[in-house]
Amino acid sequence: MSSKQTLSAMVRTLRYEAEGIMSIELVPNDDTNASAQPAFPPFTPGAHIDLHLPSGLVRSYSLVNAPHEPNRYVLGILADPKSRGGSRFIHDNFRVGMTLEISPPRNHFELVEDAAHTVLVAGGIGVTPILCMYRRLLELGRSVQLVYCARSVKGAAFLEEIEALGGDVVCYFDEQNGGKPTSLAQYLDDQPAGTHAYCCGPGVMLDAFESACANAGIADVHVERFAPAPDAPAPATTSGYVVKLAKSNKEVTVSAGATLLDTLLAAGINADHSCMEGVCGACETRVLEGCPDHRDSVLSAKERESGKVMMICVSGCKGDRLVLDL
Repeated sequence: MSSKQTLSAMVRTLRYEAEGIMSIELVPNDDTNASAQPAFPPFTPGAHIDLHLPSGLVRSYSLVNAPHEPNRYVLGILADPKSRGGSRFIHDNFRVGMTLEISPPRNHFELVEDAAHTVLVAGGIGVTPILCMYRRLLELGRSVQLVYCARSVKGAAFLEEIEALGGDVVCYFDEQNGGKPTSLAQYLDDQPAGTHAYCCGPGVMLDAFESACANAGIADVHVERFAPAPDAPAPATTSGYVVKLAKSNKEVTVSAGATLLDTLLAAGINADHSCMEGVCGACETRVLEGCPDHRDSVLSAKERESGKVMMICVSGCKGDRLVLDL
């Protein structure tokens, strides 16, 4: 859960978008100021929010609607057959009019709006942040191509909305091609200099995307993962270390084999967290001193090298001491 202030939201609409996928429109649950229309905090393309579910789970989902709509958030949620209790609970239990707590938006999948050219690749439900980005770049009149891949037409959400936007859109459906996934190289080869390439989708697709970008010489590559990268190191299990908490003026000792987050929670420190896998960014914490041992799938290579922030749910310490802004 999160120690940061949450927002109260109400489910205004639930809509069938594709096989196994529904969209959820949330509006502010605020009747304290009848003279003004309540508004949510602003967000940027690629952002996501946490849903604090009545079951006690906290799950992150990308925002699909336009950032200039301050009075609503729209999510697209797949009933994942491998659900750990989040998406299945939502599909089975959400009703119009129910209220829940949500987090303010955060973004670790930022869109570079002034790129010379942009290629957006979506795989299945990964279309949610990609559609938000595509809409924004079209509004700005930027050069952009959208590649939307899905197993079938009936499982592809927001197709009508994408078709209505127009522009340079390529759709690839496995079922129409003998069940064979597309080769991303055909869309990424021969891109102009200065291209920024983005992808959100299943892990296998993201790995293929990064490989295709490397072969095509595309340097500005951006991905968002639903699960840890296959080559992400396991949580640190090295010797213990001491963590100084600057704001609360406390010290805790992280034992060998323990995670930093679990140690903080056991010590009564209300640290922000959600996924516990290093993919959502909820537990991002400023590092004031020390060398983090990064084990997440969120931070870029440059952010890791800077050592200024870390994801405390999976990352640890390369030395014997850290000072955190907690």
